[in-house]
Amino acid sequence: MYTINMRTRQKSYPLFLGRGILQNAGPVISRYLLPRPALVVSDKNVADHYAEKCLHSLRRAGFKPYLEVLNGGEKEKSLAAASTLYERALKTGMDRQSVFVALGGGVIGDLTGFAAATYLRGVPFIQVPTTLLAMVDSSIGGKVAVNHLLGKNLIGAFYQPSLVFGDVATLHTLPERELNAGLAEVIKYGIIWDANLFARLEHLSKGVAVKNKLIETGSRQLLPLILRSILIKGKVVYLDEKEKNLRRILNFGHTFGHALETASRYEYYLHGEAVACGMAMAVRLAEMLHILDRVSKQRIINLVARLNLPFPPVNLSINTVMEALFYDKKKEGEELVFVLPSRIGKVFMCKSPPANIVEKVIGEYLQGDLLHN
Repeated sequence: MYTINMRTRQKSYPLFLGRGILQNAGPVISRYLLPRPALVVSDKNVADHYAEKCLHSLRRAGFKPYLEVLNGGEKEKSLAAASTLYERALKTGMDRQSVFVALGGGVIGDLTGFAAATYLRGVPFIQVPTTLLAMVDSSIGGKVAVNHLLGKNLIGAFYQPSLVFGDVATLHTLPERELNAGLAEVIKYGIIWDANLFARLEHLSKGVAVKNKLIETGSRQLLPLILRSILIKGKVVYLDEKEKNLRRILNFGHTFGHALETASRYEYYLHGEAVACGMAMAVRLAEMLHILDRVSKQRIINLVARLNLPFPPVNLSINTVMEALFYDKKKEGEELVFVLPSRIGKVFMCKSPPANIVEKVIGEYLQGDLLHN
């Protein structure tokens, strides 16, 4: 089991990563938090596989856990779902010494963290990610939020967890589509920070034996890829916790991606899928602006295309996506901000690219020309 000290300027907390370690979560957590009431939040799919193991481990360490199971899916990231958690916590008598535990993927982690940040003006919370995307991205760094109909993650806070506990064995029950969605974030780290990581992923994609997968969940190579992604995210967050400057590079692919999610009303894409499509759109935009060379653009497109992404929704229009872009939380005044690569391993902020070029990129994507030729 790896133990990583995740640091920000104000706080540090441990992250545990290993295979087959979920049954030890309670005893490990009890080293950092005294046993107390715990609201364990999960969704139906994850709870069926892992809730009892997590609850048993917490009870064994002296915690008093309560389980709240939600339906799951991006629509659960809402004020209504947060209200459900507040009500359950209040009815069970949870006070400021209690702890919220997010057992699941990015949606559960973001929602539970938001509820913890706002319940009684803040109680401790623990991330127990069970998806690849959550392990390498959303469980780290303290961004918690719920969605609004006008845009993704528009209501939220920076609120660091007390502990992160990732068991790679939980990925064995992850559907192929969810695995690919998480791999999109791993690819992102290669593009924005680590050209060697990107090359490793390219090598995997060339030798893959299983259709539509870059890597098997049981592969020995997966844990090092997860670990490298975590270390990159941790470094960026340490240098810029509140996303004033450097941390914005983590939004590569997210400006277009969030717009796609919003325009399709959170019903069509998994978050990682939308980010992957957004990365393809961003590299095409960079090429059209003569920022990125054609060879690098094609390398990125080829790798992203291996994720077996869904075709664009047939009813989505350029205007609908453009309208969603203008509710992006990263916008500065009237200026849209895109993270664009200048080479693999290096990105920068591009403000207000010409609207006609942005529209052309959206049109190429919606026609299927970027990823499905």
